[in-house]
Amino acid sequence: MTAITFIGFGEAGGIFASELARDHAVTVWDCKLSGAEREPMLTKARQAGVRAAGSLAEALEGAALVFSTVTAGSALDVAQQAAPLLTAGQYFLDLNSVAPQTKRDAARHFLPGAYVDVAVMAPVPPARRKSPLLVGGPQAEAIASVLSAMGLNARSGADEIGKVSAIKMCRSVMIKGLEALTTECLFAAREYGVEEEVLASLHASFPSLGWNGEFPGYLIGRVAEHGIRRSEEMEEVVKTLRDVGGDGVMSQATVQAQRQLPEKMAERGVSYAALAPFVWQVLAGKVKG
Repeated sequence: MTAITFIGFGEAGGIFASELARDHAVTVWDCKLSGAEREPMLTKARQAGVRAAGSLAEALEGAALVFSTVTAGSALDVAQQAAPLLTAGQYFLDLNSVAPQTKRDAARHFLPGAYVDVAVMAPVPPARRKSPLLVGGPQAEAIASVLSAMGLNARSGADEIGKVSAIKMCRSVMIKGLEALTTECLFAAREYGVEEEVLASLHASFPSLGWNGEFPGYLIGRVAEHGIRRSEEMEEVVKTLRDVGGDGVMSQATVQAQRQLPEKMAERGVSYAALAPFVWQVLAGKVKG
């Protein structure tokens, strides 16, 4: 068994932690464990078969692999807090969706070779431990082999910090942009009473995507459930683009668009969980106006 720690016990961290806990000793630490949400987090930890630590320092003690699965906005801070607490032989795997330069800035706080850049290349649900992971950095080959042996879908992507994250960030321009565009397009189409015609036209142009099926609802659902977190990720995408001379105009708009829907939901007291099973047309009616 390998001693593993997850910093961040949200959606991705929770899934990976519970999957790995089947065969390994897994400890988790999340800032919510020291706040008002402590009891729900403890319940979640028990259900996942993991140990909830009392502090970050306690969580890191003795862990061979430390996975950071926090929000994009706190990724660098968490790395800075964890680095001085680690000793030789421990590896910090940064799975957060942040700009390549943010990853390089984080890596400078660690012992040589201890920081590992990891890009999660698809939503963790529904693939769970089979979600594709690209591993980057001087230890990429070795760490990818360790993760693969643990049943994760990992492969080495680059021998330098930041490169696999550049792949992820550039991909996010399209993926999270498409989510935002779909939400904007179909909410307006529904108000005009032309929803079916618009979807039929989109399906005729791009039949392989499934515009006549579950695809639109999936895209809008991602915004409704994770729009705030995804807007933080898109801020890192904008940084990624600007670091190489781009303007990031479209991605900056995506930052606003991803955040807008969940903010409207909050204003109207609409929670994503209460919408299960999720139907985007129902949500559109609830946030209308």
